[in-house]
Amino acid sequence: MKQTKYVMSGGLAFDEERDMKRLASLAQKGWLFEKFSPMGYTLRKGEPAHLQYAIDYRKQPDRDYFAYFEEAGWTHEGSAGDSIHLFSAPEDVAPIYSDIETMVEKYRSEQRLMGKSAVVALLFTLVLWWMSQWGIGGLAEGVVSILLVFSLIALVFTGLPYLGYTFKLSKLQK
Repeated sequence: MKQTKYVMSGGLAFDEERDMKRLASLAQKGWLFEKFSPMGYTLRKGEPAHLQYAIDYRKQPDRDYFAYFEEAGWTHEGSAGDSIHLFSAPEDVAPIYSDIETMVEKYRSEQRLMGKSAVVALLFTLVLWWMSQWGIGGLAEGVVSILLVFSLIALVFTGLPYLGYTFKLSKLQK
């Protein structure tokens, strides 16, 4: 029997709650979080557990950050880069975010980060699109076309999360 499996994420900016509920449901079936993977999670087979999962965003956290969660009953399961951190806890442990103000703060910082990145990607995309309209020809046109594709990909992967966090914030603030 296979000991690991990949589960695709719905996108943390769009489906964070659903992802966390799905991870909890899979943990009850013995599939426990092992690590973040491209656009999803890798799970390992283990003993079924009644866990809840939560994501927190903190750039370059220090030991005190993780100690705070540990004292509250949460176990650090893994991080994506240096800013997205997944925690698990037994179902009877209090949630990490229990009030709207802290949830707004959590999503606002991610919204700002994605917004800045999306603006940069948009500017690059517009400049490259404009350059592609010149009809440069030859190798330069090919290079500009390739860069345009990469800038469009960057725009999608920053712009859509920005919109997702903006939507979440608007729902929380109502």
